[in-house]
Amino acid sequence: MPGDTGARTRELLRKYLDLRIAFYEESDTRIAAEIGQKTASVQDALWVVVSPAAASHPTPATALAISGMNDVLNSQGYTTAAWWNRIPVGAWATMVLMAVACNLLVGYGERRKGELFLFILPVVVSIAFFLIADLDSPHGGVIHVHPHNLLAAAQSMKPP
Repeated sequence: MPGDTGARTRELLRKYLDLRIAFYEESDTRIAAEIGQKTASVQDALWVVVSPAAASHPTPATALAISGMNDVLNSQGYTTAAWWNRIPVGAWATMVLMAVACNLLVGYGERRKGELFLFILPVVVSIAFFLIADLDSPHGGVIHVHPHNLLAAAQSMKPP
């Protein structure tokens, strides 16, 4: 991007990246929604800055920069769509039904062995359900996935 447009684009991209990192690290959904609104305004500002530059300098390098900008902004949409695609209620019901059936079969088949053995399957199934449910809730829970790729990109974009 030529001159001031490149500097303004880099500044907005840094701000955008900081907002995306804050969104991933925020566990309060109300604050995350506010960060999402700020992110949308920065996206709009990025397009306002790069669109005139693309129209006035239609070179292959500018086209590549615009394409890269589009990919950056699309990645947020892909992430949002992935977070909206949660485990359906029917799948949860099927898992619960299978867990109950397995526990009944183990209990029926192991009447003569020690009682401690009968607690192993329910505990393992409960832990598996807990982990699945925790991973299915991106803004809460015990397991937190940190945006290492965004943090590395932010580190590489820091001004000298």
